[in-house]
Amino acid sequence: MNVIFIDNALQELYETGKTKDSRYKKLCRNKSFVEDYIGVIDLMVSVDKVDELRTYSFLHYEKLKHRPESSVRIDNGRVERLLFTEHEDGIEVRLIEIDSTHYGNKR
Repeated sequence: MNVIFIDNALQELYETGKTKDSRYKKLCRNKSFVEDYIGVIDLMVSVDKVDELRTYSFLHYEKLKHRPESSVRIDNGRVERLLFTEHEDGIEVRLIEIDSTHYGNKR
C-alpha cells in the first residue's frame, strides 16, 4: 500500500530513526519505540488493503468515530497511536497521538 507522510517529522523518523521535531523528541530517545514505529509503517506498506490491518491484533486498528481518521497502536504496551486517513490509493500518515487518556493511563 502507498504510504504518504503529511508530517515531515514522521517521515524523517521513519527514514533515519531520528527527528529534531520537539513533539517527538522524547519518543526518539526510546530505540525500542522507534523500531516498533518503523515496523508498523513497514507493515502498512506491505498490505494491499487497509482492512488487512485488522488481522494483526496487536495493532488494535480502528476507525475513529468522531474523526475522519483511523488509528493503530505503535507498541502494545504503550498508549501512543499512529493516526492516518485512508484513501483508495493509499494511506496518509498524520501524526503520533501521545494521549494517555484514550486507553486509560496504565502507568
